[in-house]
Amino acid sequence: MKKFITCLLAVFGLTAANCQHNHGAAPTDTYEVDEFKTKSGKEIKFHALMHASIRIEYDGKEIEIDPVLKLRERSVDYASMPKADYIFVTHEHQDHFDKEAIKQLSGENTMLITNKRCGDMLGYGTMMANGDKQRIADDFFIEAVPAYNTTEANKKFHPKGRDNGFILTIDGLRIYIAGDTEDIPEMSDIKDIDIAFLPCNQPFTMTPEQLVSAAKIVKPRVLFPYHYGQTDVSGIPDLLKEHGVEVRVRHYE
Repeated sequence: MKKFITCLLAVFGLTAANCQHNHGAAPTDTYEVDEFKTKSGKEIKFHALMHASIRIEYDGKEIEIDPVLKLRERSVDYASMPKADYIFVTHEHQDHFDKEAIKQLSGENTMLITNKRCGDMLGYGTMMANGDKQRIADDFFIEAVPAYNTTEANKKFHPKGRDNGFILTIDGLRIYIAGDTEDIPEMSDIKDIDIAFLPCNQPFTMTPEQLVSAAKIVKPRVLFPYHYGQTDVSGIPDLLKEHGVEVRVRHYE
């Protein structure tokens, strides 16, 4: 059954749209959608596909983050979506890296941006390491930032230096997509973020407490907890209310 959710208006001049969601495979108009304005007033939309998979629409461009066709009982019908202009892949784990999804979304002019490991596995792509920066269009600047585990027992999941988070600056709007990470020291270098996607599911990423800590460091205007699996993130909005961070919980289980 479709569930219709009316989204709150964002603070700091950011705006939101009405949202829809369907847990199974679905056409492009049945996912929760949040709308914002860039610095020059252009519309940008974020579609909450599932888990770590995000679709972004901006100025006629299609941007896909960690596209994956199926996870457990949920799936995404990428074949019904437009071809991507840009595909970002943070790392090689199966809930982020799906060759078939990339194939379905790829057209003649699609640009794939990923870390070296995934680029090597695919045999192509623009490979970026932590700290790399690149302007890929006049109004689109990207930065690859660290994403890794710090808890000793969990370092094997995401070792330091291998995986990426990404900061996308689109027409002045700064979007931080953290990838699989804990609240690492390098987050203190991430500034002026309008929208952040922070993961929340130990042992692979952060506990709710770590996510709150990360949000206090990064200080985004709007925060989307994502990649949260069975973790209860319902208390996070209240924990950050006094810190000027608006939290929007969408179906990123």
